[in-house]
Amino acid sequence: MNQFLYKQETYDIIGICMEVYNNLGKGFSEIVYKDAMVLEAIGQSISFEKEKELTINYKGQILKHSFYADFLFFENIIVEVKAIDKEISAEHIAQTLNYLKVCNCTVGLIINFGRRSLEYKRLIF
Repeated sequence: MNQFLYKQETYDIIGICMEVYNNLGKGFSEIVYKDAMVLEAIGQSISFEKEKELTINYKGQILKHSFYADFLFFENIIVEVKAIDKEISAEHIAQTLNYLKVCNCTVGLIINFGRRSLEYKRLIF
């Protein structure tokens, strides 16, 4: 049987993003959408961390530089926010997969507010 990992949580996050998009539309910078997502998540009592620092362990040592994921929702879903008038690219997918790898998470979402309608991609690592 095929399981849909974090199905309800994923729907909740996408719902937040749809609400933000329906109210703001396209054309703003990423930070505006992130700020609106914070308000929606708080309003819906959804747990999250914004600008989550992700350290990289290399052969048992933590590297000097870290990644910063836009959001970590429900302690296990990475969310990357984009505001570009292009489709989600292979580069964005690779970035999110790297974040999933270093934080030991299995589900990631890339959300793009910069298109004619809200665009998202769900990734499993």
